This record gives sequence, structure tokens and C-alpha cells, in this order.
Amino acid sequence: MAQALATKDAPPPAAPSRPSRRRTRRLIGLGVAFGALLVAVLLSVAIGSALLPLDVVWQALTAPDGSASHATVSGARVDRTLLGIVVGMSLGVAGALMQALTRNPLADPGVLGVNAGAGFAVTLGVAVLGVTRVEQYLPLALVGAVAGSAFVYLAASGGRGGPTPVRLTLVGVAFTAVLVGISQTLALIDTETFDRMRFWGAGTITDRPTGTAGDILPFVLAGLLVAALCARPLNAIALGDDAGRAVGLRVGSVRAGVVVAVALLCGAATAAAGPLMFVGLMVPHAVRWLTGPDWRWILVFSAILAPVIVLIADVLGRLIVIPSELQVGVMMPLIGAPVLILLVRGSRVREL
Repeated sequence: MAQALATKDAPPPAAPSRPSRRRTRRLIGLGVAFGALLVAVLLSVAIGSALLPLDVVWQALTAPDGSASHATVSGARVDRTLLGIVVGMSLGVAGALMQALTRNPLADPGVLGVNAGAGFAVTLGVAVLGVTRVEQYLPLALVGAVAGSAFVYLAASGGRGGPTPVRLTLVGVAFTAVLVGISQTLALIDTETFDRMRFWGAGTITDRPTGTAGDILPFVLAGLLVAALCARPLNAIALGDDAGRAVGLRVGSVRAGVVVAVALLCGAATAAAGPLMFVGLMVPHAVRWLTGPDWRWILVFSAILAPVIVLIADVLGRLIVIPSELQVGVMMPLIGAPVLILLVRGSRVREL
């Protein structure tokens, strides 16, 4: 009887703490994200405007014989998929960094003038230097992206208070408007310039030179390393500059590191694939719904899920107008805009 009473009066087992539940949810979500990336990679390799049987695709990957169909898979589709992964990862992380830096959920890498700087450099290269090949775009676009972001940061650093989020946003928007206007003027004056850079300007990961993903990979890895070093300080700065200084952070140094990371990541991606909209804006929004406000997890999930969006958009672009293709830069707004509207309308987004 005493034992029964003791058992009856015993307190119920403690429920898992909220941090534990969130950690478990994040780990499960991480596994799902990797699974989604694997599915996207398989679809990107297996599906194209040239409809090939799955057994042919498998043979092309395991035992290529040099035929046209095998070359399409083992060459064009694999290179295209690798470039989509690298570009998507770069843009996803760069977008998350920009939203953290400016404390603005509507910010994307274009706010720092990265896309505008890259596009302006390519336009000058085509109009003045006579650049005609895609591989010649890459160094020009990368230099333009880095120079554009550096100019915006230095211009926003003048005056009292340094490069605040508001100053970075305002200077970046104004700088982008000026460069876009000049680029469009040059393209209208010389229609041949527009024709040469038409596909790059639309945003594409197809018809890139072989090894493009490898060419930009060192810059992407450097940008990811800087982003990883800035991830923990961003959690403190997200509460305000004073909160960051209170815990001993050098807010200016963290901001400079974020600018460097965004310039490397978005500059390399833009140089290889042209300006791609919505990736850096949409993915961090969706990720925060799962991870909460911890920027370390937001950066990790953005690096995994952004390539999924890019690859799926590219696959849909191959199928919609068979036997032709729509560029991934055309498909991204068609996919990104409805998703972003749904995220904004969601009740949980207003709590983030």
C-alpha cells in the first residue's frame, strides 16, 4: 500500500526543455535539408531538355563511352549541377549575412552594390575592351563586385557613427541605381553590347565554360570561412550595436568582415551566373521559420537549401518550353515571389 501511494504521489517525468526541443528540431531539419539537396542534385542530372532514359543517365555517370548522350550527362549536366550548388550556396549565405548586417529582412546582396558593380564591370568590358567570351566575364565581374561593395562600405563609413545599417542600405541603393542606369545607357547605345551579355544578364548556369564552378570555388570557400567567423558575433549585433559593444565586440570589424564575405560570395556567384534574384532574399526567410533567430544555424541552413532552390528552378526551366530552355534567372522570380508572399503572410513570420 505504501509503495502504491509513493508511486501515485511521485511527480511526473520532466518535459524536455525548450532549447532541447529546438535543437532536436534543427537536427531533424538539417537531415531533411540534406535529403532535399540530394534529390535536387539527382533531378538536375537526370532531367533535361534532352529526355534520356534513366539507364542511359546511370551508364553515363558510371561508365561513359563518349557518345553524345553520355557527354550530355557526364559533361554538361554535371558541370551545370555543380555550378548551381556553388552559386546557390554563395547567394544563400550572402543574403543571410546582408539581412543580419542591416537588420533588415528585405535586404539581399544587391543592397551592397555587388550585382550592380559586377554588371557595370562586364558592360565596360564588352563596350570598351571588346570582351566576347564568357570566361572573360569572370574576372571582370568579380573585380566589379568587390570594388562596388568596397565603395558602398567606405562611403557609408564617413561621418559620425560609422557604417550603420541605414547608411549601408541607402548608399547601396543609390549606388546601384547609378550603375544600373549607366549600364543600360551603354547597352542602348551599342545594341551589340546588349546581345553579347544578354544571357549572362538574365542569370544562367548553362553554357558556362567547363570548370567554372572550380574557378570560383576558392573565392566561395574564402567567403564561407569569413562568414563562419562572423556568425556568432552577429547574434549579439542583432540586438543592437550597444549590445554588441557591451559584450566586448568590435562592431566595425564585424561589419567589415561581413562586407568582405558578401563581396566574395556574391561576387563569385554573380561573375559565374549573372545576377540571380530572390535567392538571397527568400531562403533566409524560410530558414528562420525553422531555426529561429540564431544566425549560426541560419547560415548553415541557407548554405544547404539555397542550392536546392536554384537547382529546382533550373530543372523547371528545362521542362517548361522543351526543347528550348528558360534561364534560371527567369524562373527564380516565378518561384520566389509566390513563396515569399506566403512566408510574409504566415503568422509565424511576424514573430521572427
